[in-house]
Amino acid sequence: MDSPKPKRAREKEVTEAGEKVDVSVIMPVHNAALWLEECLQSILNQDFTGSMELSVFDDASTDDSRKMLENWREKLKTKNISLKISGHNSAQPKGVGYAKNQAISQSCGQYLCFQDADDVMKPQRIQLQHQVALLHPDSLIGCRVERIPEGSTERYTRWINTLTQEQLSTQVFTSHGPTVIMPTWFCSRMCFDKVGQFDERGKGVPEDLLFFYQSLRQGLGVTRVDQCLLVYRYHEKAATHSVSEDTIWRLRVDFLQERVLTQWESFTIWNAGKQGRKLYRSLSPANQKKVKAFCDVDENKIQKGFYTYEESKERPKPKIPVLHYKEASAPFIICVKLDMTGGEFEENLTSLQLKEGRDYYHFN
Repeated sequence: MDSPKPKRAREKEVTEAGEKVDVSVIMPVHNAALWLEECLQSILNQDFTGSMELSVFDDASTDDSRKMLENWREKLKTKNISLKISGHNSAQPKGVGYAKNQAISQSCGQYLCFQDADDVMKPQRIQLQHQVALLHPDSLIGCRVERIPEGSTERYTRWINTLTQEQLSTQVFTSHGPTVIMPTWFCSRMCFDKVGQFDERGKGVPEDLLFFYQSLRQGLGVTRVDQCLLVYRYHEKAATHSVSEDTIWRLRVDFLQERVLTQWESFTIWNAGKQGRKLYRSLSPANQKKVKAFCDVDENKIQKGFYTYEESKERPKPKIPVLHYKEASAPFIICVKLDMTGGEFEENLTSLQLKEGRDYYHFN
């Protein structure tokens, strides 16, 4: 094996002394033995030329995760990647948010690269995201992904990979969550410190979405390396499955009201069906009064003429007109799922020549 270059040797000494390194890979671990070998090998294979460390917090694993990590210490050391491991052995894990915060607090990188223990980095991931982060020090940086097993969450994966740079900021209210998904995040420590720590309430709490929304409130940007830099694994044990749809829905509604509806005097809800009516009912009374109409393409809904909010305590009960989308006026909150109508909905929307982020926002 070739001897490391002098520069990298000095970087190693700096890392071991506990001083700053360029990038800390932040990895929470809970019973990840099944995937760790592949994940750690991908970290070892990074072509990043700066200094690196791997900071791991073991959140009460009961398998061989901790032992496997320790066995990788010398391998990582050959590439001048130092390894920091801490954890706890409580009866129950404390959650992903807590584990991430602990891994970050013990790290010393100027930049943070978030890595899930069940995913795999492509060799150029850190190098390319670090380059973008240097140009965008006040942004969360993401990337495109390859989903495995192939074909799992097909629509979601397509959405992740095809959003335009502008849509990374405009489609933040959709049901998918952050427009740059947490397993691809890369940011400066300055960004993280500005936003604050992850929520530590544990299982069932979408700590990534909460952090993402708070980062936008703090004025941080969001951008993406338009290359596939991560193999993103789907499996039933993933922490994301513990978060209820109702929890995500409420967070999205509240953020929509805070960021958009406070700026609008009135608007139209595109979808007079179940999802549109649910959104209407979820709004504050003040924002319900701003809904001037529903619009749709379903003639049966349009012929009824109105949606009556039967649960309202007002008398008479609110009756909101239901129009054909061509007769409705912007701005719109769109509650129609994308990529579900063979392109028909997308063609209808395009025909109106509206601008996303000004004339409409997607909610579903």
